[in-house]
Amino acid sequence: MTTLYDSLISRVERPARYSGGELNSITKDWDAQDLRVALAYPDLYDLGMANLGLMILYDIINRRDDALAERVFSPWTDLEELLRQHEEPLRSLETRHALREFDVLGITFQFEACYSNVLNMLDLGGIAIRTEDRADDETIVIAGGSGALEPEPMAPFIDAFALGEGEEVIRDICDVVADWKRAGGGPRRELHRRLARIEGVYVPSLYAVTYEEDGTINSIDPIDDAAPGRVTRRVVQVLEPTLTKPIVPYMEVVHDRAVIEIQRGCTQGCRFCQAGMIYRPSRERTVEEVVEAAGELLANTGYDELSLMSLSTTDHSQIAPMVHALMDTYGDRGLKISIPSTRVDSFSVDISEAVARGKKHTLTLAPEAGSQRLRNTISKLVSEADILTAAENAFSGGWTSIKMYFMVGQPTETDHDVEEILRIASEVKAIGRKHIGKRARVRVSTSNFIPKAHTPYQWVMQCDAETLRRRHKILRDGCRELGVQFTWEDPEKSLLEAVLSRGNRRVADVIEAAWRNGAKFDAWSEHHDWSLWNQAFEECGVDPAFHAYRTRELWETLPWTHIHGGTEASYLRGEWLKTLEQEITLDCKRDPCNVCGMQNLDVDCKVKIADLVQMKVDDNPVQQERLMQERERLMVALNPVETGMAINPRPMAAGATIPVEVTPAG
Repeated sequence: MTTLYDSLISRVERPARYSGGELNSITKDWDAQDLRVALAYPDLYDLGMANLGLMILYDIINRRDDALAERVFSPWTDLEELLRQHEEPLRSLETRHALREFDVLGITFQFEACYSNVLNMLDLGGIAIRTEDRADDETIVIAGGSGALEPEPMAPFIDAFALGEGEEVIRDICDVVADWKRAGGGPRRELHRRLARIEGVYVPSLYAVTYEEDGTINSIDPIDDAAPGRVTRRVVQVLEPTLTKPIVPYMEVVHDRAVIEIQRGCTQGCRFCQAGMIYRPSRERTVEEVVEAAGELLANTGYDELSLMSLSTTDHSQIAPMVHALMDTYGDRGLKISIPSTRVDSFSVDISEAVARGKKHTLTLAPEAGSQRLRNTISKLVSEADILTAAENAFSGGWTSIKMYFMVGQPTETDHDVEEILRIASEVKAIGRKHIGKRARVRVSTSNFIPKAHTPYQWVMQCDAETLRRRHKILRDGCRELGVQFTWEDPEKSLLEAVLSRGNRRVADVIEAAWRNGAKFDAWSEHHDWSLWNQAFEECGVDPAFHAYRTRELWETLPWTHIHGGTEASYLRGEWLKTLEQEITLDCKRDPCNVCGMQNLDVDCKVKIADLVQMKVDDNPVQQERLMQERERLMVALNPVETGMAINPRPMAAGATIPVEVTPAG
């Protein structure tokens, strides 16, 4: 469409990021559509094209007779420099229209480190940064994804947030905007009011936030009768048919393979895991559906590798027959199956064995914590025997490398818990040496724990940078002695994520100031510059420690109190108290309902809670017996002397601060 834009693309390092025209991409007649939507991913094309949610929305909108969807990604620094130099706007891949020409710009908030990129895309696309500065007929900016469930830090920049699963709510949003446009438009606030009436849509401009003198929130209240007091995320009761004609990039991208979401949601209940809380309940696809969809995918894309996507793929109740059915049906075509997420147990190794087909290199396990005490505390239902048995089966079965994921800085963690990571790594490596000698490789990869909204740890402080560095040094020195590879994360980057993931609306000024200072691509180590953010915090008078290193009261009004992720605050409080008591919670997929709050939103959960009520009426001991079995398996009643620490929670009263007192055992 525009010769200048194409000429600029031809001068950058990877033009395929911006050229469009890929296999299965869709270009519709711009003038024939009532509604024009740009779907934006605020990072590189290389990452965004691996986002299944973006591809699903692209397909849904383009199936409409009255609408089109086109794509846009954050330009790398080479293209941005050229665009600004030539005063050329950021344009879509399909028809090269500037972002300001679209009716709707839908942005995926996949992670907090992309927020500076969001502002950069708005600016490059010719859209006013803040909602209050946009004209009535200017592009409506809507954000979705997991980050939308803690919307306040980005609230001044976004017209509306789509909360939860997008397949249904995107249709409702398109209907409202298309009808409004066909009727001739009108005041922007009126469109905001119409959007706010959609279930699962949060419109920040229709809410007022008041603060206490100490900076905590006094209230978040609707100021318009169109806005509900609490906005509940959307939940799709039955998964829609899988996408079988996705776009196939011309260039290599992350996770460059066919993908089928075989299951959505996870009910394992790991207390640190936001995804496990906000994507409930668990819903599965049948083996027959997956096998049929796989055939269409392979035919439509030319891929020979298929990823079975889920938060925990081996938790699918039919994963073994599914894998065997896929290999039986398509194995002679050279099909390779990828399982991106597995449990830490021998069953997962068996499944990995089934899909490896003789090509065995690295098996990934995620114990998350080194000591049994800490795994019990976070309700990671994995025993040390599970870890070592999985390693035994893997190395004896021909695998040559095991990568283990752990987190550092979790609530109640001590140096002893960190040292236990080294002991586990040593034992796993010894198992490898026993089976394959010096070819055995073990890698320990750590991330820094970051408290997240809508989890049992939403009230706790983040571990400070000094402590994280000291514990990283323990692991770095220990792994060097063991001959184990070790990777870790920068504490300052984790501090920024902690602020952005639990900040209030005042943090928006910091985000804008950091962007104006030059912040962008903060998820990329070569571009993240903490000094730009530190300067922004100082300019705006916002203390990052207030948001990251402060323990909240259990009844404090949080920046996301008005956003309902599905799990109730009462359940999350109970899970926090269980943390202090080192008490586990069973997986409700296999065991009785835990009454987390989803029973109010999901049909299957309503059945589960009805079963639980009947068990109570009948005085059925199954639930208590299962809990006792897991306690025994995981050795919940650990001797504090053996762990090296004693955790003594003080009594909790309403309004009291969260108590964690760690004292030496003895």
